[in-house]
Amino acid sequence: MTQYREILRLHSLGFSQVSIAGSVGCARKTVRNVINRSQELGIQWPLEPTITDCVLETQINPKATITQNRRYPDMEYIHKELMRNGVSKRLLWTEYCEDCRTSGELPLMYSQFCYHYQQYAEKKQATMHIKRKPAEICEVDWAGQMTHYCDRDTGELLNAYIFVAVLPYSMYAYVEAFPDMKMGSWITAHVNMFRFFGGVTKTLVPDNLKTGVNRVDWHDPEINKTYREMSEHYNTAVIPARVRHPKDKASVEGTVGKISTWVIASLRNEQYFSIKELNKDIRKKLDVFNTRAFQKKEGSRLSIFLGEEKSLLLPLPATPFELSEWKQATVAFNYHISVDKMFYSVPYEYIKHRVEVRVTSSMIEVFYQNNRICSHPRLSGRDGMYSTIPEHMPAHHQHYQEWDSKRFLSWAEKIGLSTVITIKSIITSKRVEQQSYRSCMGLLKLADKYSVERLERACARALYYTMQPSYKSVKTILETGQDKLDISDNTQPENKDDDDGGFTRGADYYGGNNG
Repeated sequence: MTQYREILRLHSLGFSQVSIAGSVGCARKTVRNVINRSQELGIQWPLEPTITDCVLETQINPKATITQNRRYPDMEYIHKELMRNGVSKRLLWTEYCEDCRTSGELPLMYSQFCYHYQQYAEKKQATMHIKRKPAEICEVDWAGQMTHYCDRDTGELLNAYIFVAVLPYSMYAYVEAFPDMKMGSWITAHVNMFRFFGGVTKTLVPDNLKTGVNRVDWHDPEINKTYREMSEHYNTAVIPARVRHPKDKASVEGTVGKISTWVIASLRNEQYFSIKELNKDIRKKLDVFNTRAFQKKEGSRLSIFLGEEKSLLLPLPATPFELSEWKQATVAFNYHISVDKMFYSVPYEYIKHRVEVRVTSSMIEVFYQNNRICSHPRLSGRDGMYSTIPEHMPAHHQHYQEWDSKRFLSWAEKIGLSTVITIKSIITSKRVEQQSYRSCMGLLKLADKYSVERLERACARALYYTMQPSYKSVKTILETGQDKLDISDNTQPENKDDDDGGFTRGADYYGGNNG
């Protein structure tokens, strides 16, 4: 707005129109018009304090107030619409003009429309400097720019992703490269970051990436379970930045650009064959970056961190956080869950229930409704191995679990040598020992039906026929009464009442001695 009061004041002091124009920053023509118009209207300096530049404008330049009688556009609506694809200010102005004509109102010209929107947008983009407290916040993010390293075996050029963390108070930074941006790398970066700082801040401010936040909500965000567990271990809180609000983590956003120049770009001509080699040089560049003096204030990132911030950090826990992975599983009918092709028992009461599983390098923990119900040492080796806790089994299954080869052989020894040999044969006939337990139990139960003596004789006759007798063959011998025959006698038994009609040829028949 033209400074009408200042023009009139300087004119009353005898300054030339050229001097006045230079002082108030307007054209000489404007100064001349204001002086001439004020003389016509009899307006002279000094003026009452209530007569402002706006009041003088309505008197001296009434044409400039015409726009005040025009309909002012809804700038908030225009600002939101311009965020949509394909929408321009020219399109919105055209729609605004049509709406004004429909309601019988005067619209602004396009130039005025753009001018007022620009004024609104500048206010909308106003920023506020937030003074950070030492050791209060740590901002973390992945840098947008990647670097590379070479596979030593194949010569392939692989991507390396850069993790950046900044303490906003001192601007002290931590940088590390990783082969990916998965959960393992994300958690490992935080563990190494806290070790580098030598302490923990009260809050962590990450971006809304999946490894940190499952559900984005400013009022109630859902933090990734592993990430939350890590924050609990270090006694810190995770407060994600708002979506599309980089100023919520302005320190790390600004540092990423500097890191891209002073760390990543400075290593562009170097060749590395492993992440370890790359991180070794990154650490050297990072130390230089943190010790470089500030341009507009005294000290450096390192000096402010050591002098004012490090002592206020929360202490590190006794042990670093052990990376864990959370999975979901359904308890099968055999009261086991499958984790990485291994099977772990769960109390049988949870059959068909959905449980959560925490997997670490050494332990498997099972949770139901946030309560831990069991744990196992993590299995390693061939796929399909089982870890079963007897207390997880129903009572009748626990009894079955007590079966083993030693127990069956102990029972067989009480019957006789032939029975022991037969049990051993049955046990070794299966690829998996447990598959033979039912046959062993069935064989020994034949003693209850036919007597111990007959079972021993039946096993002896079965061994006479073959070196690998089975439960079925021994049972057939007992049913047909062949155990009552002499080993050398291949005829039918004398007592026909015990004969069910079965007939088994002796070994001599198959030996080729029959003419």
